[in-house]
Amino acid sequence: MSDIPTPTLKRLPMYYRELVRAMQVGKHKISSTELGILLEIPSTQVRKDLGYLADQGRPGVGYDVKRLAATLEHFLALSQPKKAALAGVGNLANALIHFPGFQQYGLHLTMLFDNDPAKIGNQIAGLTIHAISDLADMLMANKIPIGIITTPTEAAQQVTDLMVAGGVQSIWNFAPITLKVPESIFVVNQDLSVELAILSYRTAQNNPSNQ
Repeated sequence: MSDIPTPTLKRLPMYYRELVRAMQVGKHKISSTELGILLEIPSTQVRKDLGYLADQGRPGVGYDVKRLAATLEHFLALSQPKKAALAGVGNLANALIHFPGFQQYGLHLTMLFDNDPAKIGNQIAGLTIHAISDLADMLMANKIPIGIITTPTEAAQQVTDLMVAGGVQSIWNFAPITLKVPESIFVVNQDLSVELAILSYRTAQNNPSNQ
């Protein structure tokens, strides 16, 4: 399944989210049409996406909610605990640290790093803030596969280099900068300024009188 299209891969977690919600309200079956309505996706696309999981559902019956959720959980490796370290303990980091949904997706934040002497040694949510200078060694010693960057832009590349030296396999980057990494490192960029620009454009398009 390594050739699964990226747009499909991005939709699979959304299907999983809706299936979890369906289970929470006691729903046992769900159709591609229902999933499509919930996510504003054509039902044909839903069936095509889920076809990569070899779960075709049953015509006229739909998908077994619990079974499909379990299939997605296994495919996305959500049940496999994955340790992560975060660098740059500011306001955004504080929100991420206290976000309750990470564990549902197998992410366990285990280490925090910052270069502010006033923060080093303090604790947030039971996690001690360590010095950035210790980042590479501590990641390597604890075999941390995921790095999260919430530093200012000017510090992001240096932190990235330390994370790569520490052996991370993936980086979740919130800094508005394109990181330089080896080809073997997978990076997800979460640039809030880009999303805001798109939001601004869409809002302006819907209100031409304001232009």
